[in-house]
Amino acid sequence: MKMQENRENWIKTLYKLRLHHLIATFLEALGPINLLGAQLVYLSQPVLSPFISNEQSQDFARILEDPSETAMFIKALRTYEPTL
Repeated sequence: MKMQENRENWIKTLYKLRLHHLIATFLEALGPINLLGAQLVYLSQPVLSPFISNEQSQDFARILEDPSETAMFIKALRTYEPTL
């Protein structure tokens, strides 16, 4: 999967769980600490691997590492509307 596909899947899943606004707020509040979150994701890959692929966790870590990517992800979470 490509990074964009992973992002879309995360957004759809968070929307279905009704967590999209909460996660967006959480990411905004953490701001500069997101880089530490990315490192935590990298370190947690062995634990996360039964739940998500290494590719997906690496893509999420990359989003957290780059403030512009994080901002785009937050915007996508806030503006997502499912297609009928």
